[in-house]
Amino acid sequence: MDRVSHHSTTGLPALPLLQADCANCFALCCVALPFAKSNDFAVNKPAGTPCKNLQQDFRCGIHTRLRDKGFQGCTVFDCFGAGQQTSQATFGGRDWRTHPGTARQMYEVFPVLRQLHELLFYLSEALTLPAAAPVHADLREALTETEEWTRADGQALAGLDVGPLRQQINTLLLKTSELVRAKVPGRKKNHRGADLMGARLSGADLRGANLRGAYLIAADLSRADLRTADLIGADLRDTNLRGADLRDAVFLTQPQLNAAQGDPTTRIPPSLTRPAHWT
Repeated sequence: MDRVSHHSTTGLPALPLLQADCANCFALCCVALPFAKSNDFAVNKPAGTPCKNLQQDFRCGIHTRLRDKGFQGCTVFDCFGAGQQTSQATFGGRDWRTHPGTARQMYEVFPVLRQLHELLFYLSEALTLPAAAPVHADLREALTETEEWTRADGQALAGLDVGPLRQQINTLLLKTSELVRAKVPGRKKNHRGADLMGARLSGADLRGANLRGAYLIAADLSRADLRTADLIGADLRDTNLRGADLRDAVFLTQPQLNAAQGDPTTRIPPSLTRPAHWT
């Protein structure tokens, strides 16, 4: 298979390449990552050990029944396209079964690339926001640096400390958020890092709110207006988003939606997909 490229004709990473393509991945999330027995996973599984449900063709044997079988965590996880990048680009289509010598390094590289791809997702979104124009040049520079790292070889990626790069990019994303939310009139709510687990916020006006890193586990945000709210890092596990408006939410990701509860009246950004379990 040809080397995977992130570039699109716009100069930004092509969105489909920042989404999981399981058909071109060697089931790395089912092997490289550990599971802890919990509400999300029915069993314990150490890192580097294939899940008991993984078949020889790298497909999940219970894919259509994951939630029923106690593997809700699998339906929430998203690699932002790092799986196919690791499998087809970094390791040139050599899978860990037929080339076991690649396995250890592949398992080390996958989580690193996952972080890099997540950063590319945020940077790409920031560059589409007109209000963030004052920091677009810095965002493009950070995007270029991050993309260069995704094209590094396995040894370099396995030894990469993503922390400093993430901190640098987070500063830019924070500036982006402030610029975007400043366009919303009136006083905005600041719930950054707040413990809002189980909070009753049904119908709340949260336009332009700062919800970065907020704990919204099992909170009731039904019919809430979350347009232009910053949701980066917010924990939306079992959050009730039925009827909520998230169309212009800033830095909302697919894993966050997958973890939440919604219905056909939940409005989401066009770049994201309505989770199959929403009713």
